[in-house]
Amino acid sequence: MVRLAEQYERVFQCFDEDGDGKLSPSELRRSMALTGGELLLQEVEVAVESLDSDGDGLLCLEDFVGFMEGGDEEEKMGDLREAFGMYVTGGCRFITPESLKRMLSRLGQSKTVDECEAMIGHFDLNGDGVISFDEFKVMMT
Repeated sequence: MVRLAEQYERVFQCFDEDGDGKLSPSELRRSMALTGGELLLQEVEVAVESLDSDGDGLLCLEDFVGFMEGGDEEEKMGDLREAFGMYVTGGCRFITPESLKRMLSRLGQSKTVDECEAMIGHFDLNGDGVISFDEFKVMMT
């Protein structure tokens, strides 16, 4: 089992689009949108400002962990279920490459099924080619 710190780091690296080891408000906003969390840029900027430990206007890994661990458990679980539900279709209980492609397309991101398979592969802990709610929860918490 992957330690929680390693899980946060994997998610952080996926969110860190430019690979600089920091998350800008726009990177955080785009990444949250991919997981179903629609936030205004101003909301994200306020969140980053409140969590930014070194005052550079960006979130380092430690700041990101604080962001991910904020809120009470019941609220987090409800938010996760809602976000997960946005990716599953047709009564399926998993995020498939096709359902991920469809959701990303709705968010304005054009990906192939192969690219979606690769994205799922980063978080598919049991290797079955889909993301279950438990794997989604690990990815996001």
